[in-house]
Amino acid sequence: MEGPASGIDPRSDSNDSSADLAHRPVDEKVQKLLDEALYGGGRPAAQSLRNFLNGTWLGQPLHVVLTDLPIGAWTVAMLFDALELALGRREFARAADASIAVGLLGAAGAAASGLTDWSDVDPPARRVGFVHGLLNLGGATFFLTSLLLRKKKSRRTGQIASALGYAVMAYAAHLGGEMVYKHRVGVDRTDGQVFPETFVAVLPEASLPESKPTRVNYQGTPILLVRRGDRVFAIAETCSHFGGPLSEGTLEEDSIVCPYHFSRFALRDGHVINGPAVHPQPCLDVRVRDGKIEVRKAGATASDATPA
Repeated sequence: MEGPASGIDPRSDSNDSSADLAHRPVDEKVQKLLDEALYGGGRPAAQSLRNFLNGTWLGQPLHVVLTDLPIGAWTVAMLFDALELALGRREFARAADASIAVGLLGAAGAAASGLTDWSDVDPPARRVGFVHGLLNLGGATFFLTSLLLRKKKSRRTGQIASALGYAVMAYAAHLGGEMVYKHRVGVDRTDGQVFPETFVAVLPEASLPESKPTRVNYQGTPILLVRRGDRVFAIAETCSHFGGPLSEGTLEEDSIVCPYHFSRFALRDGHVINGPAVHPQPCLDVRVRDGKIEVRKAGATASDATPA
């Protein structure tokens, strides 16, 4: 995968001019404006908000969790509508209205988290996500219209509006699945990578400079090595968020910042310090033996493990 199409750090002063932006596709223009707003000029409060909405604290995308609420609530609303039509009982009407309202509240949270995730999505998934978001907005609008009509005693028209909203939402959910299963949005990009079970030499010790992210390979799997003082760190070099090359990233104390979307990982244990990543980087044990840096998958129990 090549670098991200958005390709610009919204926290920097080197952003494109308004004239350049005007000639870009609408989904790219919207994404850039959204990203600039969400980064908030690099303010810590803005990053904390992004971390929350991305789901960095949860270890998985928050959007995936929140989408279950509107989908579930509106599915139940369709069931209650059917029961009301079949049995004519008022309690089913009240239950349907309440379910629609709950779904609208859930949709607001899902939209906020989804927009935050989408602000870092690259083509071709960016266009799919843009349509996905517009359809979800349309579906929620149908349900809001339905609720208002029901309150105005136009229940049958309201039920038609909710049925239309459900159909739109269902197709939007299909596109959401396409983003995950086809374009791998939100998927851990390090999953399936193979790391050595026992210590193997990957680089002469003299070849690893101080404080310079360095990429080495083990059977085609890239590994990041970083020397900080008298310690050597080793983690997966492929960013778990969108596959960015961490060896081209920036060191911040004992952490590495991805060059693609600026996810920040601790070198010590690979945990996510700042999103948009939510999955930690796999870590490796490191030792120096006979002038060579050796690594193996973390968690092995061999008695000869000696930290570098």
